[in-house]
Amino acid sequence: MSLTLYLPLDAAALALGADEMATALRSEAEARGLDLVLKRTGTRGMVWLEPLLEIEENGVRMGFGPLEPADVPALFDGAFEDHPKALGPVEEIPFFARQTRLAFARCGIVEPLDLDAYRAQGGMKGLERAMTMTPEEIVAEITASGLRGRGGAGFPTGIKWKTVLEAEGARKAVVCNADEGDSGTFADRMLIEGDPFCLIEGMAICARAVGADRGYVYMRSEYPQAIAMLDASLRVAREAGILGDHFDIEDRVGAGSYVCGEETALLNSMEGKRGIVRPKPPLPAHKGFMGRPTVVNNLITLASVPAILSEGAEHYRSLGLGRSLGTVPLQIAGNVRYGGLFEAAFGMTIGELVEGVCGGTASGRPVKAVQIGGPLGAYFPRSLFDTPLGYEECDAAGGLIGHAGLVVFDDTVEMGAMARFAMEFCAVESCGTCTPCRIGAVRGMETIDRILAGDPAAPAILADLCETMRAGSLCALGGFTPYPVESALRHFPEDFGGAREAAE
Repeated sequence: MSLTLYLPLDAAALALGADEMATALRSEAEARGLDLVLKRTGTRGMVWLEPLLEIEENGVRMGFGPLEPADVPALFDGAFEDHPKALGPVEEIPFFARQTRLAFARCGIVEPLDLDAYRAQGGMKGLERAMTMTPEEIVAEITASGLRGRGGAGFPTGIKWKTVLEAEGARKAVVCNADEGDSGTFADRMLIEGDPFCLIEGMAICARAVGADRGYVYMRSEYPQAIAMLDASLRVAREAGILGDHFDIEDRVGAGSYVCGEETALLNSMEGKRGIVRPKPPLPAHKGFMGRPTVVNNLITLASVPAILSEGAEHYRSLGLGRSLGTVPLQIAGNVRYGGLFEAAFGMTIGELVEGVCGGTASGRPVKAVQIGGPLGAYFPRSLFDTPLGYEECDAAGGLIGHAGLVVFDDTVEMGAMARFAMEFCAVESCGTCTPCRIGAVRGMETIDRILAGDPAAPAILADLCETMRAGSLCALGGFTPYPVESALRHFPEDFGGAREAAE
């Protein structure tokens, strides 16, 4: 008898014991004389259920989880049907069923290095269509879709591609920013580990659109599993003729500097220089990697491209809210009951996501705040939970959507300490190029300490300092640090000893 099972090899699943489960499954099957085919896939993104084991029945994947090796004998005894940890059809689990998956449509379904399985699930259709189009037509399609950069700035992708297409240069490059340094984010890693051909296809389409002959994926050294998976997938793509003489991709691994998520610091790091921010102009689109016209896009931006080319711009722009079109992979972490990756069209409110889909806090205590956009993102209190998740909508509420990471806190968090941590983070991660960031963050820590100590003059000093950092910093590290600081002080003054009210 032959038995086929699916088990993730994603880093989160591995950290929760997926490899130990694989060993136990193989041992049990051998002891029972069964021929086991264990397919290692990416993750579905429901981290609280990992390791999540799946078996296909009549075309439907049935799930079991979270599992541990001790559960294995009972799984076999029940013929993978009746088990205390049976979840039923995986795609009917409420957290998964409410999603609209485009970039992550194949994650958790296919083996990451199986190119035939990728094609069978709709992969390469976008690239095949792109090969029948002129570069101008491809750029026009991306522009019409309304796709914006998913790294945080939300800049229109079509405009960036058009600029590089029209730039003069004998050689051009495509750079994928997969640095992903924000707290509570993991979408880049999850896609590379679960569906790397999606990224390769997106980069190949971009290269044809702008006339690039070389692509680079910049990753951080903390992602060894993703680095190994990307390297292996690039070899498969070359052997299949997807990459080769006209366009090829290589990875570049950084040391984990947060500021290297900024595109010009990233380019410096790729060139073997110190990872510090470059003044603009020139823009990377005109003079980027090694002085060549360069597209620098976030990984999720590039991974969204295949679906746009295969399904059409109108289909993509039919999803979303206002100028925030298409889908966004929301990454939910922190003190939350159901954490993981939730890809949906822009427009869901913070409250609907955190308290509806994700079930509130893991501790069972009330949600006090949600930080959106990484360590430089604003803290949203419950009074703003009706804010839709969109670029302009979050901006209007005093925050930013960033790389779409959400970190949940219950009512035991001390927001004064969190505000101080934001300044400390900026001080530690600053590249040192500009004074407002390098010195301002240190002064910020000192000023918050004064506020917490009850100095009535300190809040006004902090407000002036934040304005200086916001207006004078060379990049978003110093420029965005005021977001978490000011939002914490504005929405949670009681956590600062009442000094703010005293000053007013």
